[in-house]
Amino acid sequence: MSWKCPKCDRTLKNANQWHCCVNQDIDNLFENKQGELVYAFDEILSFVYDLKSVEISATKNCVVFFKTQTFLVVKPMKTVLNIKFYLQAPFNGYPIFKTALYGKQHAHHIRISTIEEVNETLLKFIKQSHDLFNPDK
Repeated sequence: MSWKCPKCDRTLKNANQWHCCVNQDIDNLFENKQGELVYAFDEILSFVYDLKSVEISATKNCVVFFKTQTFLVVKPMKTVLNIKFYLQAPFNGYPIFKTALYGKQHAHHIRISTIEEVNETLLKFIKQSHDLFNPDK
């Protein structure tokens, strides 16, 4: 059962779960960032909008996508988007640059800097992460 923070209105997996209690406008995260990063993020956002039961919120430095728990985090950096998603098993290979066990799931990181890098492979990973936390499956 998820819980909504009364201060920042973020949905979290557990009641009183630690989080950065800041409610940010997504546009603020992209101030002083390259325009190409905005286009790449918009492409990801458009894809995720078509998935079911997703809540989106912005924290101090990233955008969090939540289903029954967080399945995707996009952190705009100076020249790249750092994208974190979860899979049941580790996947070591391009375009993944980092993996780590996080609870029962494996967190994977990809960095992109252009809209062309929002490709079928990345979208497949995002969909798999979304489906991992799907109680209907």
